[in-house]
Amino acid sequence: MRFLHAADIHLDSPLAGLPEYPGAPTGEIRDATREAFRNMVSLALEQAVDFVLIAGDLYDGDWKSYRTGLVFREQMLRLEEAGVPVFIVLGNHDAASVITKKLSLPTKVHVFSARKAETQQLAEIDVAIHGRSFGTRAVLDDLSVTYPPPIEGMFNIGLLHTSADGREGHDPYAPCSVPNLVAKGYDYWALGHVHRRELLHNTPPILFPGNLQGRHIRETAPEGKGCTIVEVDQGGRITMAHEPVDVVRWEHIECDVSSADNEDGLYRCIEAALLSAFDRADGRLLVTRITLCGTTPLHGQLLGDPDQLLNETRSRGLDISGGRIWIEKVVLQTQPVLDRELLRQRQDTLGDVVRALELLATEPAARAGIQADLKPLFARLTPDVYEHAPELADLRDGESLDDLLARASHLVLSALAAEDGAR
Repeated sequence: MRFLHAADIHLDSPLAGLPEYPGAPTGEIRDATREAFRNMVSLALEQAVDFVLIAGDLYDGDWKSYRTGLVFREQMLRLEEAGVPVFIVLGNHDAASVITKKLSLPTKVHVFSARKAETQQLAEIDVAIHGRSFGTRAVLDDLSVTYPPPIEGMFNIGLLHTSADGREGHDPYAPCSVPNLVAKGYDYWALGHVHRRELLHNTPPILFPGNLQGRHIRETAPEGKGCTIVEVDQGGRITMAHEPVDVVRWEHIECDVSSADNEDGLYRCIEAALLSAFDRADGRLLVTRITLCGTTPLHGQLLGDPDQLLNETRSRGLDISGGRIWIEKVVLQTQPVLDRELLRQRQDTLGDVVRALELLATEPAARAGIQADLKPLFARLTPDVYEHAPELADLRDGESLDDLLARASHLVLSALAAEDGAR
C-alpha cells in the first residue's frame, strides 16, 4: 500500500515582500503554489498511490476569487479519474469559519468534520483514516484526544493539523504531545502546520512533511520543499521518502569576500557562490539572500553605495543563470581592515566605543536589554504581519539581532576610524 502525505499547500498564498522590488519575477513566484500543487498531483499519479492525505492549510485564507477553488477542483478531478481518493482536514488558514466561498467537490474528496473526529475506511486495503478539521482559526484545545481508538486489523492513520508540543515561529494551535499520539495506538500520524519537514517519532512515524512550496526567504530547504510518499509492505514495515515538488527555491547564501581586494575579485566570489546554489536548485527559479562576510579593504566602498552593490549583484545573477536567479537582498557583514586590538587599547573616545560595541555583542544581559526594549513593539503586531514581513519575524526571534549589531558596529567603527586616521 502506498499513499502521499502533504500539508500546508497555502494555495494562492500572496507574495511576502517581493513586489516592492522592481524587476522581481513576481508572476512566477505568485503562481508557484499552484504549480507545486500540480506537481504533487502528478507525483501521486506517477507513483500510483492508493490515496492522498492533506493535513490542513490547503488554502491560505478566504479565496480572493473562485479561481483558487477551481484550481483545486481541477487537480482533484485528475485524481478522481485515476480512482485516487483524497482525505483532508482543515487547519487554521482554511478553517470552516474562514473559507466563505464554496464549490462542489468531486465525490472521492472527503473533508473531515470540524464538529467531532470521524473515521473513513478503505476496506479494500484495510486502512482507517481518523481526522478532525479546525472549526475556527484559533483552535487551542488538543484535538487528538477526541480521535477514536484504532480499528483492529486495519492500518490506522491519524490526520491532524497541530503545533504538536510547540515549534518556534508557529502559533500554538491544537497542541498535543508525542507520547500521547504514540499511546493512541495508530500506525502513522500525518501532521500539518509546521512548514519545516520533521520526523517527531519513528515507530509509529509521526511526521510533519513541510509545506509544498517555500513562499519567502524564511522558508528554505536544501533538499527542496515537497511532500512524502509512504509505503507499507505486507509485513507492515513503513518507508518514507521526501519528494520535492517546489518550482521556486529560496536559499540563504554566505559569501566570504576576504580574498577580494578589488571589484572584479568581489564579483567573482559572488558569481561562484551563486552558481553553486543554482546547481542545487536544479533548474528551478532561485530566489536568494546573499550575506557578504570577511575582512576586506572594499568594506567602506560597499557600505557607501549599497544600491550599486545590490543591483550589480542582481545583474550578475541574471547573466550567469539566463534570468533564473533573483537576488532578494544583499546583507553586508564585511569588516573593515582595522586593527581592533589596537583600537580597543586606546584610552580615548574611539577606544571606549570599540569596547562598548564588543560588550553589546557578547554580553547576554546587554542583548536581553535590546530584546526587552523591542518586545512591546512585537506584542502589538499580529501573526499575519510576521508571516508577510519575514524580517520582522527574524528580529522578533533574535535571529537577525546579531546581523543588526554587526552592521551598526561596522558603520560606527568605519566612520570614526576614517575621521581619526586609524585605517
